[in-house]
This record gives sequence, structure tokens and C-alpha cells, in this order.
Amino acid sequence: MTPVRVLLVDDQALFREALAVLLGAAAGLEVVGEAGDGEEAVRQVAATGPDVVLMDLRMPVLDGVAATRRIRAEHPATQVIALTTFDDDADVFAALRAGALGYLLKDVSSERLVEAVRAAARGESVLQPSVAAKVVARFAQLPDAEAEPPPQPLVVPLSDREREVLRLLAEGRSNREIAAALFLAEGTVKNHVTNVLGKLGVRDRTQAALRAARLGLIP
Repeated sequence: MTPVRVLLVDDQALFREALAVLLGAAAGLEVVGEAGDGEEAVRQVAATGPDVVLMDLRMPVLDGVAATRRIRAEHPATQVIALTTFDDDADVFAALRAGALGYLLKDVSSERLVEAVRAAARGESVLQPSVAAKVVARFAQLPDAEAEPPPQPLVVPLSDREREVLRLLAEGRSNREIAAALFLAEGTVKNHVTNVLGKLGVRDRTQAALRAARLGLIP
């Protein structure tokens, strides 16, 4: 199996070194480079072709949001996860608008971080639970003029189990965490998530949470 290639971007060398050790020890991951600022990150992406970039946001020379925007425009196959200390609204929505697929805080567990990198490589969004709540709340507050037309009801309704999975998914839970909460096998949860995305007609977990909120499927 081809390993997931990861680029680490942070202006703190010690933090990058710790991340490199952590991810380098995880099965199926390969750290292919590091960068200390956004400008260097853009160059490193061009040079190393990573699948996933772990991107700090507040850095010198070029910040993480601007770097993410350039990377996504110039290298659309490379996914970016914001990995930062801050979860204020301005940072969260700026990173997501720039094209970041995920947003995690630096206090994330090593297990969840590794799982998030693997998920991002598959094109799945990964959000800290607090960030997922912000996204859904912001969408719910949009005035009617900015919102999309009222969504059509689902052609195929969700089962009770799929609704449970959707609720936990919208809270930012990983498949493993959903499996533990519902006493299911992780593979079973993965199948449920696939079915939920299909029935909602969306591509990733963030879009699923937003559409579910519009349809009144989650609080």
C-alpha cells in the first residue's frame, strides 16, 4: 500500500520535530518535508508532492491561510488540514474558505491526528468538534437572502441508525469515536457514513452536517 505523504508546516521547529516523530511512527504515513513559513510551504509542496499538508495558521512571511489558498489553487490534489492553537471564528472560516479540508487544534490526541491525516488523504473533511459546531451554527444564522433555496426532502430517508451516525458525525466525531459511542464495528460505521453521504447527496462530512441542519435532521 502506498503511504500517505505528509508535509509539516509550522514556525516552531521543536513542534515540527515532534510531529515528524509521531507521524513517522504511524503505519501508512510518510513525512516528506517540513516548512517554517507559508512561502516555504508552497515551495515544498511543489517539490515533494504531498498528499496532505498539516498547516499552522499564524506564521511569518506568508500566513497559513494565504499559503493554503495558493496550495489549493496550484496543487488541487493536495489536501490541507489547519493545525493550530486557535479556534476563533475568524481563523476557522478563513481557513475553510481558503480550501482547508480540515481544522484541528494542537491539543488533539495523537490517535485522532493520525486518523485525520488518513481521512484527509481519502478526501474526507476532519473538524475539531468545537469547530464543527461553529460551522453548523454559522450556517444556521445565515439570513434568508444568503441561504440557498429550501432543500428538497430526501428521496430515500435515513434509517434511525443512520440518523444516530449523522448526529455524531455533525459533532465532529471520527468513525472510531462513533463506533465506540454506538457499540458498532468501525467498518459498519464507515458503511453507514457512506450511505448517509449518498442519501444527502454530499461529498464530505462537513457538507453532510450543513445539509442535515437545513433539513432539520440534527438540532
